[in-house]
Amino acid sequence: MRALVAGASGFVGSRLCPALEEAGHDVLAMTRRPENYRGAGEPVHGDVADIGSLRDALKNVEVTYYLVHSLDSTDFQQRDANAARAFARAAAEAGVRRIVYLGGLGDDGDSLSEHLASRREVERLLAETGVPVTVLRAGIVIGHGGTSWELTRQLVEHLPAMITPRWVSTRTQPIALADVVRYLAGVLEHPETEGRTFDIGGPEVLTYRDMLRRVAVIEGRMLPIVPVPLLSPRLSSYWLALVTDVDATTGRALIDSMGNEVVVRDDAIRRIVEFEPMSYNDAVLQALGERARRRQAR
Repeated sequence: MRALVAGASGFVGSRLCPALEEAGHDVLAMTRRPENYRGAGEPVHGDVADIGSLRDALKNVEVTYYLVHSLDSTDFQQRDANAARAFARAAAEAGVRRIVYLGGLGDDGDSLSEHLASRREVERLLAETGVPVTVLRAGIVIGHGGTSWELTRQLVEHLPAMITPRWVSTRTQPIALADVVRYLAGVLEHPETEGRTFDIGGPEVLTYRDMLRRVAVIEGRMLPIVPVPLLSPRLSSYWLALVTDVDATTGRALIDSMGNEVVVRDDAIRRIVEFEPMSYNDAVLQALGERARRRQAR
């Protein structure tokens, strides 16, 4: 298929583009600065804030991946809503047959964080103009360069001990970046995934405390963890900005979401795109290995 990836230079998109090419698809990598793009696929100009550029980018495209978000902005909900509306409209006008979107896990019955609620709104807005949307909902994605993974790694590596809020006891179902890419690419081979929403996750349900301790063990570190119930999300985000390179705005959006349990409720996708997902420890080792290789290559 002729597939356009919006967010081609991002954490997931930069791995998805070569996977789609390897599967035989004709890949267009949408970016605001195509002259600087060095990844897989043919770079094309497109900006979600400029519907005219989207119309040009989506000409003759059969399927598109939407991997765009604005967590580093205080008004990310409005930005993401506006971008999704524009993209859905341009996709419908161009005759795109399907949109594939990577959203976030979380039960709709819960009081979802602003971050997760925004992901749900984007799902709805992408489908608003009638183009069938395949949604894959994931929790923490483990891979080099991912914001949530970098928070985990840097907290373990930078601190001799952690004083944490209650979110360390929240359950999540982390998934390896490589497995996210396998699901994203795999749905194109299965027409029955069109217009459906799927939960994706790794084989283990862990608390954030479990995740931190596993990374500490893998890296040969000691990491005492002391929960402090009164540590607010705002204070937590400032603290994260001090001890990691994640900015306070992004950190707060992520921390707010850590109060929501994000686990797979329906594993139907595993009977369609069939493979054995990677364990958390193996995903961590792969992420650390990629980081080491990139540092050596500098």
